[in-house]
Amino acid sequence: MSVHRRTKIVATLGPASSSEAIINALVAAGVDVFRLNFSHGSVADHRDRAERVRAAAAACGREVALLGDLQGPKIRIRCFREGAVELLADAPFTLDCALASDAGDSGCVGVDLASLPESVFPGDVLILDDGRISLVVEAVRGQRVECRVRMGGRLSNRKGLNRLGGGLSAPSLTDRDLEDIRHAAELGLDYLAVSFPLSADDIHQARRLALAAGSDARIIAKIERAEVVHDETVLDAIIEAADGIMVARGDLGVEIGDAALIGAQKMLIRKARRADRIVITATQMMESMVQNPIPTRAEVFDVANAVLDGSDAVMLSAETASGRYPVETVTAMAATCLGAETWPEVRRSGHRADREFQRVDETIAMAAVYAANHLQGVAGMVCLTESGGTALRMSRMSSGLPIFALSRHPETVRRMCLFRGVRPLIFDYTVHTASEVAQAAVRELRERGLVMPGERLILTRGDLLGVGGSTTTLKIVEV
Repeated sequence: MSVHRRTKIVATLGPASSSEAIINALVAAGVDVFRLNFSHGSVADHRDRAERVRAAAAACGREVALLGDLQGPKIRIRCFREGAVELLADAPFTLDCALASDAGDSGCVGVDLASLPESVFPGDVLILDDGRISLVVEAVRGQRVECRVRMGGRLSNRKGLNRLGGGLSAPSLTDRDLEDIRHAAELGLDYLAVSFPLSADDIHQARRLALAAGSDARIIAKIERAEVVHDETVLDAIIEAADGIMVARGDLGVEIGDAALIGAQKMLIRKARRADRIVITATQMMESMVQNPIPTRAEVFDVANAVLDGSDAVMLSAETASGRYPVETVTAMAATCLGAETWPEVRRSGHRADREFQRVDETIAMAAVYAANHLQGVAGMVCLTESGGTALRMSRMSSGLPIFALSRHPETVRRMCLFRGVRPLIFDYTVHTASEVAQAAVRELRERGLVMPGERLILTRGDLLGVGGSTTTLKIVEV
């Protein structure tokens, strides 16, 4: 049996990866989920890319999901007359909420957040452009926040603004986000990522709006505010409300500092997995490959550590959206994930070993993985699923074996593309009787070349085929 990569790859589409040829190559290289970043590009751009992804996946015979990433209330400076300025260390620089949108110069620039003067105080450190530039607030006069440059550099239009320690807030769902949720429904996206959520209510609101627009997309909460990470009650409520989280290390790292980000990443991954939620680790994972054809060794170890921590997926942003080597980057990331997955600890699990189960389908899922890990000759698990719930629970428990998740619903199959260790496949098991469905599923896998004669499989299904949440049966079958 061939080696199956368990950790999934999310790749962002952009100018460098919009052509039919590049999208085909990215699918062939192993992308599991394509991200449409609503912060950039037009609706027509996203529609064209989504159509090309669906066509490429069909041509390749692979299942691939689409994720729409809402822009959210990212606080940005306005524009400079010359497009950019060079800020010198220890020079004065003012953030002026009343300044015209294109009137910035080397002494001041406008800001989108009207409440900025009420939100900052002398001594606060403001971070620009993902930490490349920092300012210290010296005084607040009316709508002007007068600062001194602590760390200078080139500053260009529309760069992000954060305060060290967090606290610069705006409503999580903007008017533009409401429009993009409707666009996501029109495009039939499988996942929707909510940027900068402050509470579980933000997630519930996004879900209500998506459903009202006709979308059943699963909701991913991007964890990127310091105040959320520092309040465990709020964080747990957001994780519970969402279907998954993204460890959005860019803005989160700026707000809490890179040193604190190390532990935060591990904590967030652990919390998500314990809650049976998906977790994506994102931002600058192979940043050097924007310009170079091979990653640095430090980047390889960063991706590997995210895999070892238990991430369902690792994400590429600029590397595939605007970089020079999008296909090579995906190839390098896939190889790194496979390398990390050979570590023995990845194949051992104590997930929920000390807890009682509340649901029968959860019990079956845990028992299946435990049996597969301990019975000789098992090549993998086969899960017949309506909603993907049993496959998700199986994927929370570590194993070196693939989970073949078979569903008759295309939308369920696409959503399972983001579950760690799950190989989702279209298969209508409802056309078979309960007595013949196990062998029919095995024949399907054998015809696809996924299993070999003589191997064992652990199969789970419900007594009522085609009814969600009814998994009650575990069976050991021979190929």
